[in-house]
Amino acid sequence: MQKCKICGSECLKHLYNEKSNTNYYFCEVCEFVFQDENEIVSLEKEKEIYDLHNNSFESEGYVSMFENFIDKAIKPFIKKKGMALDYGCGPGPVLAKILENQKWAVKKYDPIYDNNNEYLNYKYDLITSTEVFEHFTNPLKELEEISKLLNKNGVLAIMTILRPRTMDEFKEWWYIRDITHISFYSQKTLYLMGKIFGLKMIYNDNKRLITFRKL
Repeated sequence: MQKCKICGSECLKHLYNEKSNTNYYFCEVCEFVFQDENEIVSLEKEKEIYDLHNNSFESEGYVSMFENFIDKAIKPFIKKKGMALDYGCGPGPVLAKILENQKWAVKKYDPIYDNNNEYLNYKYDLITSTEVFEHFTNPLKELEEISKLLNKNGVLAIMTILRPRTMDEFKEWWYIRDITHISFYSQKTLYLMGKIFGLKMIYNDNKRLITFRKL
């Protein structure tokens, strides 16, 4: 019996997407949606797809996205700048560089492009994770590790597009066309995940930006 990866519920609805030949499971309790694990692509395939993206300072839209993220999901909630971690920094760590320019001391981690354990030697006042949560195979495990790295009162700011409300809307959603996107959340999902690890949701824009504070 398939169980929800977040709350363990067996109250799941199954959706088969004919366009992509992909199976998804919808949790009716915590509203988490996840792709069948047997269909998840390898890290090597993920890298092939990432390498096609223009994630650099040359992309004005990409830089603007991060500036908006900082202005809305970070600045209002942190008064004193300290140690920051860009968790899932990708091939072009634009966000990390912007934070450094704003006088943060920044460490970076990415399972494909910056896979080292140095970041584990520090505690952080800020952890960012942008366009990363949708790639997690085991979101609870990842969030547990992230939460351990946060100082008390530290901030976790994430960016991931919140899922549509209905299965029909989800089936037509452009976000699932990226085959590396395998986990999808509602506000309720993220709120419940945070609560498990002592993270209080202090901001969300009802679209893609969510901020937590470590209690």
